[in-house]
Amino acid sequence: MTYQDTVDYLYNSTPVFEHVGASAYKEGLTTTLALDAHFGHPHRSFQTIHVAGTNGKGSCSHTLASVLQAMGKRVGLYTSPHLVDFRERIRVNGEMIPETEVIDFVEQERGFFEPLHPSFFELTTALAFNYFRKQQVDIAVIEVGLGGRLDCTNIITPILSVITNISLDHTQFLGNTLSQIAGEKAGIIKQGIPVVIGETTPETRSVFAAKAAQEGAPVIFAEDSPQVLSSTFAADGGRSYETRDYGHIHGDLGGVYQEKNTNTILNALKALGINDIQAIAKGFANVCRNTGMMGRWQRLQTQPLVICDTGHNVGGWQYLAPQLAAQPCRQMHIVFGMVDDKDIDHVMELLPKHAQYYWTQASTKRAIAKEIVAAKGKRHHLDGHCYQDVPTAYRAALTHAEKDDFIFIGGSSYVVADLLS
Repeated sequence: MTYQDTVDYLYNSTPVFEHVGASAYKEGLTTTLALDAHFGHPHRSFQTIHVAGTNGKGSCSHTLASVLQAMGKRVGLYTSPHLVDFRERIRVNGEMIPETEVIDFVEQERGFFEPLHPSFFELTTALAFNYFRKQQVDIAVIEVGLGGRLDCTNIITPILSVITNISLDHTQFLGNTLSQIAGEKAGIIKQGIPVVIGETTPETRSVFAAKAAQEGAPVIFAEDSPQVLSSTFAADGGRSYETRDYGHIHGDLGGVYQEKNTNTILNALKALGINDIQAIAKGFANVCRNTGMMGRWQRLQTQPLVICDTGHNVGGWQYLAPQLAAQPCRQMHIVFGMVDDKDIDHVMELLPKHAQYYWTQASTKRAIAKEIVAAKGKRHHLDGHCYQDVPTAYRAALTHAEKDDFIFIGGSSYVVADLLS
């Protein structure tokens, strides 16, 4: 099998949530535990940090990995979804898993796993843990796929758990209230293992406090220990922070929402007993270079300034929308599409009214048809036209934009993935 054959096999022979949505979701850990036993419990060979949350878990995972790398650690990083190449999900010190490792894993192990009918994510998790053991990583940062309690990453016993925040997303799986969703995310809290909670509401805080007490887990609410005193947008597209205990930090990631993430990360580092100020500064300043992170307020060009961001739900757009509204420009152009399990109407309520919109749809079966997106946009008094796909919409925005205009591409991770591809 070639690498492309192998990836096609993974996509076509296992249910892939990114492609088909709810039908790919498998509740329970039975298959994961069978895979784990077959491979000899590889996750027990290295330390782990477990990161859950509705928004920000990708940024927090990558930044924690970057800091650990700056300390000289050999660091595994497991995240999802990928944007361009499947191998983005599994990295060691920023390097993607080699194509040959993916091929060999499938060819050598398909006789075992095919009768189990694992989901794409279950199989990918087994591949990641196996690879990290083979690479003899010191520590791996593991991002939860969906939820927490029943997520197949939840077989690990980490040295620290992190839950970034809770908002209404994936309600068909996790519950229709913030407290129900918090209950699912709190499922990663382990007996005696410290947990850092980034942001809470009255509904969610009590859930986390109760679960931590039940597990005898020390709990740190980052809101109660503000490490970030102030932050400003930096000229290079990143973000500058004044912090309580770590001095001035320049962050590679420039989104306004990164201020909350940074406070969570600094509290996590403190919980880990990491006080290497130089490594922390280097880690924050080089997240993209160290870990290959893409799609978080990512600057693609200037004149016109082009930014893409994977923010894809109401929680994310509560931060993105004000940042867009404050963007200085002659004219704003927004290439926009969403997928079918997101609250598109509430997101559209947040979108800037003065922008020119390029309604489109990503190349996933879950994409909302561009005509439906355009119709909803019209009802929200947003002016725009339909385009067949993301590249076509982006080219149209570039054609219409002048050098002092601003172009934004987003609404879904899949829209950004199509753009970057």
